[in-house]
Amino acid sequence: MPKQISATRRSSVLGLLTAASLALALSGCASYDVTTPADARADAATSDTKAQDAKAGAGDGAVDCSKAKCVALTFDAGPSENTNRLLDILKENKAHATFFMLGKNHIAERPAEVKRIDAEGHELANHTWSHKILTEIKPDEAKRELSRVQEDVRKITGKTPTLMRPPQGRTDEEVSKISKELGLAQVLWSVTAKDYQTTDSDLITKRVLDQTKRDGIILLHDIYKGTVPAVPGILKELKKRGYTVVTVSQLLSPAKPEPGMVYRP
Repeated sequence: MPKQISATRRSSVLGLLTAASLALALSGCASYDVTTPADARADAATSDTKAQDAKAGAGDGAVDCSKAKCVALTFDAGPSENTNRLLDILKENKAHATFFMLGKNHIAERPAEVKRIDAEGHELANHTWSHKILTEIKPDEAKRELSRVQEDVRKITGKTPTLMRPPQGRTDEEVSKISKELGLAQVLWSVTAKDYQTTDSDLITKRVLDQTKRDGIILLHDIYKGTVPAVPGILKELKKRGYTVVTVSQLLSPAKPEPGMVYRP
């Protein structure tokens, strides 16, 4: 039986989603489904078919984000020469994150880091092979951009990602269709430090903390010099403010990521 999602919690959204503001702009008749982490959890919790999956879906630590004050920590565009230090920091702080990884020059060059990300309980996710804007290329090419990462991660870890983040957050009806075919849910964000603009770790920390709210999704990049040094301070202050740092799938649980769906706080 197909999953039923309440009309008040799931909507058909028109247009493209810009990287800077995540604003939805009208664009022709393209449409795709979008929901928030909180609404996804609520729909799953009221579904009888989800009752037995609630604990299993919570992932390591069995966090219940309907009760805990959760925020998902995500890193894009790695792995890189900074990733091992980042993993050390996450281990020291007993925190887990979701890694939206690039294929070319990253997964392909750093399989050891991919294995370590998986071995230490973090979430493996897809950020395309070469960071091409999926809405600006032909469907067959967009599918290759995603499927190559799926194949390489599976070869390295034995696991296939179920989450993807479209470059610059740009998606549309066709990208959603391709994502659904490949078993990938789309994950956007609510917090960005714009760490591609600065190497100032204190500024990155401030930007994250100023924007973070419950059920948010934090976007950082482990490829930039100022980002990883900011992570200890971010984690310390989030804990002080009562947040539980989780992976995206933990944030959604007991819902399971739905292929093709766009998740954004």
